Amino acid sequence: MAITNLLINHKEKNTWKYGLIILLFLAPFFFLTYGFANDYASSLNSVPSIMFDWEKHIPLWPWTIVPYWSIDLFYGLSLLLCWNKFELKQHALRLFCAQVISITCFLLFPLKFSMNRPELHGFFGMWFDILMGFDKPFNQAPSLHIVLLVILWDFYRRHSKGHLKYFVDFWSILIGISVLTTWQHHFIDIPTGVIVGVICLWLFPISVQSPFSESNQKKTNKHLKLGIFYLLGSALLIILSVIFKGYILWLLYPALSLLIVAIAYLTNRVHLFQKQTNGDSTIAAKIIFAPYTFFAFINSRLWTKKNPDDSFIIEYKNVRIYLGRFPSTKHQTNYDALFDCCAEIPRNTHLNSYTHYSTLDLIPVQSQQLDITTQEFNRLFDNIRSSDSSALLIYCALGYSRSSAILIAWLVQQKVFNTVEDALNTIKTARPWIVLSNEQIQEIAFFHQNLESNKDNKE
Repeated sequence: MAITNLLINHKEKNTWKYGLIILLFLAPFFFLTYGFANDYASSLNSVPSIMFDWEKHIPLWPWTIVPYWSIDLFYGLSLLLCWNKFELKQHALRLFCAQVISITCFLLFPLKFSMNRPELHGFFGMWFDILMGFDKPFNQAPSLHIVLLVILWDFYRRHSKGHLKYFVDFWSILIGISVLTTWQHHFIDIPTGVIVGVICLWLFPISVQSPFSESNQKKTNKHLKLGIFYLLGSALLIILSVIFKGYILWLLYPALSLLIVAIAYLTNRVHLFQKQTNGDSTIAAKIIFAPYTFFAFINSRLWTKKNPDDSFIIEYKNVRIYLGRFPSTKHQTNYDALFDCCAEIPRNTHLNSYTHYSTLDLIPVQSQQLDITTQEFNRLFDNIRSSDSSALLIYCALGYSRSSAILIAWLVQQKVFNTVEDALNTIKTARPWIVLSNEQIQEIAFFHQNLESNKDNKE
């Protein structure tokens, strides 16, 4: 939240001067490393190509050399238009990371463009001649053009208002198409470029906690087991894509998704899912986790197929509290407030009274986390209880475990019930299908004991 406010509300003067210094480093770094990779590939005896048969029908449109070249202008300007030093730092790191990852791929897995472009004349032909003066038909996957396009699209859309955003989208599409219609890249270079681009966005976010920051929660054996499970799933998909190749290479996408999910569990970093204050994930996280999110959502619907409805738990201080599964966009409008415990499924909600505390699926919510979540739940509760009658939904993917644990902790913290057992029995009566492991019940008990100890110390 603090980072978001810094970006939106605070603009620092003379940031462009620092941007100019960074540009003076990045520009030579770009051309030197790009040229080195090109020269290296051209020195090899044999460089393969990855091309689908239908690509032979892609037309050569000379005029698209204009949007193709325009990315150089947008690259340079972006470093001069940053609002503050934080944004400049993140943006520069994204561009630097894009270069490092792409050049590494060019050196480790060199590819060649396999079609011969006919000689072109006139104004457009001149720009092709300039391009081919330093570029060779190598440096293919991922397309560095597409990698940079993803980063620059995110930058300029963030800096645009109203209809100008649509122009940014339109021109970005033209640049994306131009890598094919100028006969510079094969199709495989585009999705690989998009993936590398969103990885750069994800590694250096603007509005959420950095993936490099550590969690202050302890790792458990459950984290390790689930992390290894997702890691094996990722490895299996990678092996299949390498063996069968062709269209099976698309399996690399869900493999990447599962790999980062595995890292989230192995390092206990729930913030890798990059859920924002409105419940939506960053665009980078949405793309990276899309395969996992899709199956997580389907799984939530399958497990709750027999019991899809929310469960009314209790009315307290004019607020009716419900417990349920991840709500649909339409269903969430039935409530005045939402408390979201689910990290893995994003939901852009426009409710004023919305709070999330992201937790990892199938992992017991620890007592320290329960202390934080009950405070967050209190703030949300106090925000709506002044009205005559309000409805609040607390949910996770299924509404079986994480949300149940947090609600039980809050009920005993508020002294609605004196014991964990009483709170648990009340919720089980209303929602018999909840599932709380012994480890989870023990964490709630630790939380309750700490409450009582703190109370005794104050007295």
